[in-house]
Amino acid sequence: MLIKMLTKVFGSRNDRTLRRMRKVVNIINGMEPAMEKLSDDELKAKTAEFRARLEKGEVLENLIPEAFAVVREASKRVFGMRHFDVQLLGGMVLNDRCIAEMRTGEGKTLTATLPAYLNALTGKGVHVVTVNDYLAQRDAENNRPLFEFLGMSVGINMSGLPAPAKREAYAADITYGTNNEYGFDYLRDNMAFSPEERVQRKLHYALVDEVDSILIDEARTPLIISGPAEDSSEMYRKVNKIIPHLIRQEKEDSDTFTGEGHFSVDEKARQVNLTERGLVLIEELLVQEGIMEEGESLYSPTNIMLMHHVTAALRAHALFTRDVDYIVKDGEVIIVDEHTGRTMQGRRWSDGLHQAVEAKEGVEIQNENQTLASITFQNYFRLYEKLAGMTGTADTEAFEFSSIYKLDTVVVPTNRPMIRKDMADLVYMTEAEKIQAIIEDIKTRTAAGQPVLVGTISIEKSEVVSRELTKAGIKHNVLNAKFHASEADIVAQAGYPAAVTIATNMAGRGTDIMLGGSWQAEVAALENPTAEQIEKIKADWQVRHDAVLAAGGLHIIGTERHESRRIDNQLRGRAGRQGDAGSSRFYLSMEDALMRIFASDRVSGMMRKLGMKPGEAIEHPWVTKAIANAQRKVESRNFDIRKQLLEYDDVANDQRRAIYTQRNELLDVSDVSETINSIREDVFKATIDAHIPPQSLEEMWDIEGLQERLKNDFDLELPIKEWLDKEPELHEETLRERILQSAVETYQRKEEVVGAEMMRHFEKGVMLQTLDSLWKEHLAAMDYLRQGIHLRGYAQKDPKQEYKRESFSMFAAMLESLKYEVISTLSKVQVRMPEEVEAMEQQRREEAERLAQMQQLSHQSDDEAAAEDLAAQTGERKVGRNDPCPCGSGKKYKQCHGRLS
Repeated sequence: MLIKMLTKVFGSRNDRTLRRMRKVVNIINGMEPAMEKLSDDELKAKTAEFRARLEKGEVLENLIPEAFAVVREASKRVFGMRHFDVQLLGGMVLNDRCIAEMRTGEGKTLTATLPAYLNALTGKGVHVVTVNDYLAQRDAENNRPLFEFLGMSVGINMSGLPAPAKREAYAADITYGTNNEYGFDYLRDNMAFSPEERVQRKLHYALVDEVDSILIDEARTPLIISGPAEDSSEMYRKVNKIIPHLIRQEKEDSDTFTGEGHFSVDEKARQVNLTERGLVLIEELLVQEGIMEEGESLYSPTNIMLMHHVTAALRAHALFTRDVDYIVKDGEVIIVDEHTGRTMQGRRWSDGLHQAVEAKEGVEIQNENQTLASITFQNYFRLYEKLAGMTGTADTEAFEFSSIYKLDTVVVPTNRPMIRKDMADLVYMTEAEKIQAIIEDIKTRTAAGQPVLVGTISIEKSEVVSRELTKAGIKHNVLNAKFHASEADIVAQAGYPAAVTIATNMAGRGTDIMLGGSWQAEVAALENPTAEQIEKIKADWQVRHDAVLAAGGLHIIGTERHESRRIDNQLRGRAGRQGDAGSSRFYLSMEDALMRIFASDRVSGMMRKLGMKPGEAIEHPWVTKAIANAQRKVESRNFDIRKQLLEYDDVANDQRRAIYTQRNELLDVSDVSETINSIREDVFKATIDAHIPPQSLEEMWDIEGLQERLKNDFDLELPIKEWLDKEPELHEETLRERILQSAVETYQRKEEVVGAEMMRHFEKGVMLQTLDSLWKEHLAAMDYLRQGIHLRGYAQKDPKQEYKRESFSMFAAMLESLKYEVISTLSKVQVRMPEEVEAMEQQRREEAERLAQMQQLSHQSDDEAAAEDLAAQTGERKVGRNDPCPCGSGKKYKQCHGRLS
């Protein structure tokens, strides 16, 4: 109550921020007449003037009014478009390291030109981040004339570009590209073997479009560069044949299962678990197939990999559905992004799940992969000195942006008041009744000439609605992952009078639906159109536009509620752009996934009390509130999991930063001989200590063992026993010095053969290769540690602290191994001529190229998100109510994430 009163007096934080920024907007508006008087050359010269002022020490923030006024004036001259005051506000929010929430159609692309220009003045580069290549190319080409008018260069970072083209794109003042490509380039740069192979500059300022999609929906999805591991495709095929013999266990009610069946499915946690009967049957079948020996248990330590295959196959059959979670195209299983409905070409599920789905669908099984480098978007974007983002829907996730990325969310007001009519949800008992009601609504709307956009949550659902519309004789377009190529064309014409468009989730995001259709698309379809033709197209469009407005604008129909309110708001946001008329309504049934899993008991009880008849719907604020609460529960659970995962990933991130910093320093120097000499001393000291304990009696010395170790590990044959026999006075310290001196002299003789320059080159190559090899093994070990760490909760230990402690020990051990292996390799390798060193270097380059060709750039989902309802999760056992929560908190499941269910 007190907070409400204070807010009324002082305004909310959002109001105070906007009030402060409006004063700057007034200053910019005051500069407009002076800017209009400048000639083109004088306006262009402002860029050089600003840069000179920055070099003399002026602060970037002081340039905001003038720089924004220059961009606005340049936009008027180049595009004939003037930035609205709200767009100036948006630009300031983005420069202020904040998230700008700007509604659909408010001109986010034009708004981004303001902070992009301002921050590019520093010469450190600006990265504009989009969700796909199409939007990156479109926005770059659209804004290029403006930036080039002002003397700024523009680069496009597309996937598949060769390294020189990428380097050129990154060297530009403003670079457009996708989140995946920026992340992969960062990883590739940290696998480079020479400074010339790197493409990125220091990460300065990132401006993220559709920031909620990238920093929240894909937050727990690491970017992984992987190389091929051993082939186990035959095992996937064999296990896949067994799974159809198993029967799914049915539920008696929302919490308990019947005793029948071989496996249970927990839809909420996306987990599959074998029952006792199922375990007995699957062991029998595995023995019959000759995969397992008679009398063996599936849970014995020797069958860990077999258990992995069985779990993956069970999940592939029970949890992953064709045309919902993936599609099969040209003999390949392609993942469908559940947030956007788009296909994710080239991405694969990890932990054997993708291979299990390939076996299920009978397509060629591709090899599993070994991680060579990985990073999550959460950690990649936190590497930038300055980060900001914009989206139409950020306010519901403001707390997450603030707590994880330290980014405040500012809701920027619309240029014109929003008049879209959002109607209450209609809830039906069955799916069939709901679909029928949707068809009737579409008929009514189209009869009045109103365009309709139907949003579905999967390809399968969009095809169900499409079939029913075809039966009813209603002409329509389907926009889903299967028809990806025609996406922009379909969206452009979705505002035609009486047009019906079915879209999965946010397919077509980033493209405006214009009422009356897009006259620009019609002009673009003509070859060399005349001025008269263009005028006629515009006049026809104006008639259609007015007719659609009169009919009520674009009508949005949601066929199901998404887990996140934000995604529902994005669908609604397609209508009512720039103050246009519009309406929206969600149709739900008790058979929908969200209702079935989270809200069924309460709402179905309410519906029974009301005595619902078939075909009748319930429309009540209580129901809408119950559904919103269910969504809030899921959002809260998903946030908790993302936060827990980040805390674990931060441990790996600290190590990644240390390794990459060391690696880059190594790349940038030509002489590492001092480092080699230093670590040689450490390695020989540790080796001698193992056989001659410091300050010990001679009787405790293991001289034979030391001689053998020096010969095997360092190719160093020393007559230590003879030295001691001939020189009884030889004491420990002198002996140590003599051994080390012998090693140094042997190494120097090698150097004399090949020359100092070639030896320095060779040392650097060995250090880089050894570091990469050990880092790759360390990543695999960290994965294994992470998968089992939650079991420490049984011993009343905090899994997170245990993970930190053990991963640090592993990291320290890896660094010791690095020293030992580098010195061992350099000591043992016999180099006789410079040509041999060059031949070895050529061989390394060829191997690197071969690996690059075989590498798969996988944007794979993290396997550890225990109760997360996301398709890219890997198999884990069912969590009991009293078990430690798989999120890693150390609490019991019923007191942590189990409480939400």
